[in-house]
Amino acid sequence: MAEERKTLEQRHQMSDIERLRHSAAHVLATAILRIWPEAQFAAGPAVENGFYYDLDLKHRITPEDFAQIEAEMKKITKENQVFERKVVTRAEALELANKGRLGALSERATPSVFKIGNLEDIPEGEEISLYQNGDFVDLCAGPHVMRTGNIGAFKLTHVASAYYKGDEKNPQLQRVYGTAFKNKTEMEAYFTMLEEAKKRDHRKLGKELELFCFDEDVGPGLPLWLPNGTVLIEELEKLAKETEFAAGYDRVRTPHLARENMYLTSGHLPYYAESMFPPMELPLDDAAAMQDKQLRSSYTQLHEQLREHTLANPEQPLTGRGEELAKEITSLEKRIEELNSGSRYYLKAMNCPHHHKIFGAVPRSYRDLPLRLAEYGTCYRYEQSGELFGLMRVRSMQMNDAHLYCTEEQFESEFNAVNEMYLKYFKIFGIDKYLMRFSTHDPAKLGQKFVDAPELWKKTEDMVRNVLIKSGINFVEVPNEAAFYGPKIDVQVWSAIGREFTIATNQVDFAVPSRFGLVYKDRDNTEKTPLCIHRAPLGTHERFIGFLIEHYAGNFPLWLSPLQVRVMSLGDEEPLVEYARSIQAELRAEGIRAEVDVTNNNIKGKVLQAEQAKVHTMLVVGNRDLEAGNVSVRVHGQGNLGAKPRAEVIADIIQSAKERRA
Repeated sequence: MAEERKTLEQRHQMSDIERLRHSAAHVLATAILRIWPEAQFAAGPAVENGFYYDLDLKHRITPEDFAQIEAEMKKITKENQVFERKVVTRAEALELANKGRLGALSERATPSVFKIGNLEDIPEGEEISLYQNGDFVDLCAGPHVMRTGNIGAFKLTHVASAYYKGDEKNPQLQRVYGTAFKNKTEMEAYFTMLEEAKKRDHRKLGKELELFCFDEDVGPGLPLWLPNGTVLIEELEKLAKETEFAAGYDRVRTPHLARENMYLTSGHLPYYAESMFPPMELPLDDAAAMQDKQLRSSYTQLHEQLREHTLANPEQPLTGRGEELAKEITSLEKRIEELNSGSRYYLKAMNCPHHHKIFGAVPRSYRDLPLRLAEYGTCYRYEQSGELFGLMRVRSMQMNDAHLYCTEEQFESEFNAVNEMYLKYFKIFGIDKYLMRFSTHDPAKLGQKFVDAPELWKKTEDMVRNVLIKSGINFVEVPNEAAFYGPKIDVQVWSAIGREFTIATNQVDFAVPSRFGLVYKDRDNTEKTPLCIHRAPLGTHERFIGFLIEHYAGNFPLWLSPLQVRVMSLGDEEPLVEYARSIQAELRAEGIRAEVDVTNNNIKGKVLQAEQAKVHTMLVVGNRDLEAGNVSVRVHGQGNLGAKPRAEVIADIIQSAKERRA
């Protein structure tokens, strides 16, 4: 997939750390050129958690080269070179590129081929600038820090391969990654977090705790949920359904596939086609097959008539009768395509078109609004194999989806209620740090990337912005990243160790409801099209559970833990076994996931097994506990809490699960 170039507006909004990392990429290029002057550079942006620079070089850079490169980078930062900006004309930039001066320390015999390609991507009329630090000159829109000495700490991390401009038809380049921070303390904290993240990796813990698996026969990106993982799914769905019921949502169910026509109506086809699985072609029924045959026969006859007309009128083949035949052929092509599209089915990549059909299934009045349709719907998206990553990027996902249909007057309260729902969930899961990324459109791309409705864009973006400001929600505004049909909000959260995740998206849709002809009768008896809010506070099971595994390091709170309680006996005598089993039965009768271990194994071994399985609560019972009606309580991560009355312990476990205590 081709890489999208940042707009000047996006560059002006780069944060201080992004500017620093962008500058570090230039220092990296300068250092590599001091070692390998023949290197040809392509692009070197700041990215999430770091930076990279793509280059073409005969020498294959490996981690063994990092020490030499970093030593040269340190020299450059100590030289405290100024980042100087110079505006040039397109002709001046091209002349420098042809002399090999861009992305280089001096003029060279070989042109700066990749910089010439980058120059072609700059739109006509956009200002073209160069940045220079020391002898290094680069085609760059910036921005940068003032001097190389402002880059406090940096480290190269790894090398990968990447196609120039992200297009596999272009040359494959080396991509050298690194990261940079204001100071060494921040960088050390970052790498400490990465080490902890390795221990919390959801792929590693998912296997150890028997939560999910992948199988080659099933297919890549299609997770299988094991019993322990299914517990997590069911608890999350229970939470969502309770919350949504209290908020006045109605639950719906939709099929896993639909005809092509529906996605053409919604606009997902053709614009979203590359993210959808290929269509299934079903045979036409007898009547449709006969009609198709007749249309194709007529199509062949018209083509033959047009051919004969063209031969007879070579000077003006498409005038008079020729023009009529061409129009008839075009009309037939459209009818044949429409007929066959009805037999073309797609796996569901999103729930919204189905929900729009449900809204439109019965007449609606303003009294019915707001209408909130919710579904944990399974969707399928064709992620490229190289983009698949554990539960975070999959091809099958179960989404905490809902679509809220409302009037403009109701929008503020509905959108604010969705935000409040997020905050409730954040509190339950102990998410202290979060950020809403409010994505808006680019007016220059109306009719291309975004629906061509400038007034509606301004109106809905203002509405969303006002709600966010009034509610005091922590947010940033990001241009050119809206959905094609309206502004959206991506929800960023940070785990317990400070790792950032995108878990959910809210979208405002002012365009697609009208494409489906969705209307309601207003108070004045006129038909109006509702606004639609797409929301998924818990995202998909796959991504959210992946986050929770890493957030809790697999040490789930009692209410969410796959195995909440294990009762362990100090021996296998019959009275003790019966006592342990009666505790288990009492807990299970209240919906608590409890099991017993009444083997005659050593109690230390039993506890160790339970701790390794991350069982939340361990209840140990011996003869003294039996006589006193007690249990000895041990909680994972907290240790032995001592002996307590059986009834008190059971009541506390039940209440803790019910309240979803952290």
